[in-house]
Amino acid sequence: MTFSGGGDGAVTRPGARLRVTVDALRAAKAESPELFSYLLGGTVDEETARDAAAEGVPAEFLDFCRVLDGASCGPSVQLFGLEEALGHQFYCDPIVDCVLPLSPEKLFCVGMIHETPVYVDRAGGGVLGIPAEHREWPDAERFEHLAPGLEEFFVERLATAEYLRIGLVDDESAEYDEWLTLLRRAGLAA
Repeated sequence: MTFSGGGDGAVTRPGARLRVTVDALRAAKAESPELFSYLLGGTVDEETARDAAAEGVPAEFLDFCRVLDGASCGPSVQLFGLEEALGHQFYCDPIVDCVLPLSPEKLFCVGMIHETPVYVDRAGGGVLGIPAEHREWPDAERFEHLAPGLEEFFVERLATAEYLRIGLVDDESAEYDEWLTLLRRAGLAA
């Protein structure tokens, strides 16, 4: 079994922070039946994950889906579940006159932020997005490194108060943002 060091000197299993975070979110969701039902997806079973791996789905994404098969983090931030991700891989295809290094062999689309794709880099597992200043994502000149991996992206950016910045949630809309409500009820954001 592989172990990695935690930030506080503790030794944690890979995926442990994701599991703890998702468990807290699921517990809060169970106590919040008024919230939208698809804030949190289920899990992908081993047989499905094996089949998807054989079809070229990156291990980084499958490891995530074994714990959380998609999350709808507000109206403009979404991480796909496996089935939905498979239907969005056209975002990896090269586009005429686009300077981004788009390639299905190098990237795997895992979600959307403000109608721009979010990718896992197949080589290193890092999460890549489009810089905020590019609303028309094919016009972007570079990718922005969002996190070293999908677990870190979810746990440190989408399941914390950092979501407010990513989701462009202002004081007026915060009251109606169901993902933020769920984060607060789970004790993950103030």
